[in-house]
Amino acid sequence: MISVRHRASQLLRTSLLGSSQKMALSSSAQLSSDQDGSAMPQARHFPALKTPMLPPDTFKGKVAFVSGGGTGLGKSMTTMLSQLGASVCIMSRRQKVLDDTAAEVSALTGNRVLPVSADVRDPAAVTAAVDACADQLGLPDILINNAAGNFISPTERLSANAWRTIVDIVLNGTAFLTMDVGKRWIAAGRGGVMLNITTTYTRTGSGFVAPSCSAKAGVEALTQTLAAEWGRYGIRINCIAPGPIETEGAFSRLDPSGQFRKVGMKAIPAGRFGEPEELTNLATFLVSDYSNWISGESVAIDGGGLPFRGGEFNQLVRVTPEQWDMMEQMIRATNKKSKL
Repeated sequence: MISVRHRASQLLRTSLLGSSQKMALSSSAQLSSDQDGSAMPQARHFPALKTPMLPPDTFKGKVAFVSGGGTGLGKSMTTMLSQLGASVCIMSRRQKVLDDTAAEVSALTGNRVLPVSADVRDPAAVTAAVDACADQLGLPDILINNAAGNFISPTERLSANAWRTIVDIVLNGTAFLTMDVGKRWIAAGRGGVMLNITTTYTRTGSGFVAPSCSAKAGVEALTQTLAAEWGRYGIRINCIAPGPIETEGAFSRLDPSGQFRKVGMKAIPAGRFGEPEELTNLATFLVSDYSNWISGESVAIDGGGLPFRGGEFNQLVRVTPEQWDMMEQMIRATNKKSKL
């Protein structure tokens, strides 16, 4: 006769080694995505609200400067800032993309969007872009550093140029734009607010994205440094650290095979990836006057993924009620023996 301990050990091993798909798991215990990577059952409790949460005209009379503003998350932030009354200058390297986004957003909101092509890695180009914004819209009140570069690769396969490219865009580009705008604010005797887009894996490290992880960790350190140093000038600066939010540009380089979608959902307790508008609502709050007492912070928005990945026993969510019953018997038996 098979002992309870032996049977429980077999079941637990089967579950944690990934064979649980062969077993009939109850919906209350299952925390694995569908085979096609669609949202999990619990996602219905966490619907994405995509409309602006701030009042209309929150940014009326304000000028925002968004790097990487032509596509993806940058375009989403540009759109909502414009919907809330801001004039927005968007910067990236591809003029055609910027022109199309500016026309689309302006047609939607009725507010001006200025497209300026520049390479964030070039300090002179950055200065020229901010000059164009100041000349045509006014000196920015809001700066969002969203320009980024990333791809997956084993670190031992990286060339020096590959490393330099990512660090130049993410860390140096953020520093160049931050210092340019910050110096102008200080010289003009006026304050402003900055927001940097980073990532949750700066807090834990992550294999296969070493340049991005290192560069974005530097951005978070810069954020804390300037929050301490530039607060006396009326300047606030924060970060948003998003988890997986599917945009074409990012996912084509980070999940080229589509396999991450199938397994990545398992590490998000909310049971789904984020939507651009969810990050955008947080971003608009952090650059608004409603958050004037928040500076030097990095706010994770990832459906609970960061604490889930960090907990030593969190994979036990895959254990079925039957397995828990058997393990409870084992634990009770062990406790009973220890009292003898």
